[in-house]
Amino acid sequence: MKYITSAKNNFVKNAKKLHKKKYRSESNLYLIEGEHLVEEAVKHNADIVYVIVEENMLEKYNYLIQDFDDEKVYLVTDSIIQTLSTLPTPQGIMAIIEKKAAVDILYQGRILILDCVQDPGNVGTMIRTADAAGFTHIILGEGCADVYQPKVLRAMQGSQYHLTLEEGDVSERMSELFKREYLIYGTELNPEAIDYREIKKDYQNLAIVMGNEGQGVSAEILKYTTKNVYIPIIGQAESLNVAVAAGILMFSLQ
Repeated sequence: MKYITSAKNNFVKNAKKLHKKKYRSESNLYLIEGEHLVEEAVKHNADIVYVIVEENMLEKYNYLIQDFDDEKVYLVTDSIIQTLSTLPTPQGIMAIIEKKAAVDILYQGRILILDCVQDPGNVGTMIRTADAAGFTHIILGEGCADVYQPKVLRAMQGSQYHLTLEEGDVSERMSELFKREYLIYGTELNPEAIDYREIKKDYQNLAIVMGNEGQGVSAEILKYTTKNVYIPIIGQAESLNVAVAAGILMFSLQ
């Protein structure tokens, strides 16, 4: 177990860089913090490179670090935790994790597709909701919030370990899904759109596309949809938050 007292230590500097997308991409690493997220990472055998524990929390978090080799555990001061944390009240435990290697995806089951959803809270919430609703795969297109940034990680609450996340060209992925006879439902209000309650619930190979908070699903992406759906609004609100709408759609398929 290594003990660090200075925020100028290279390990601390490099850990702090993981708050930036550029360094996360270059290093293929990301930083999580908080007991629940670290516990989920341990439980689901994430590729944990290092665990960082505040010196006064060692006894509390011993159950999480007891199986790690000493060289993987860094004991640090409270001031260093404060330096690394993005939380108002840090919980005294963090982990640096290696991103999953890209693998050939065998598309099956229900899929959530995000087209340029920019708000980190929305992205994380939709991934967590997809996990709860039994979806198996998430496709994140260009312009989406980075799934490994702190706000998204907090909103996901560990759901990234329960399903598959894929970042890339949405048009290419949807073309592949179309070949595999997926039903792909876009979310757009137009004369041909159907009420979401008409979706075929018993069809397993099904995808839902959620679009940008302000612009919705792009015209290019809508070319690949089987049908477009809408959620009737009963009251005076002009629209629904995209994460709320996604939750309604995903759970309506149960």
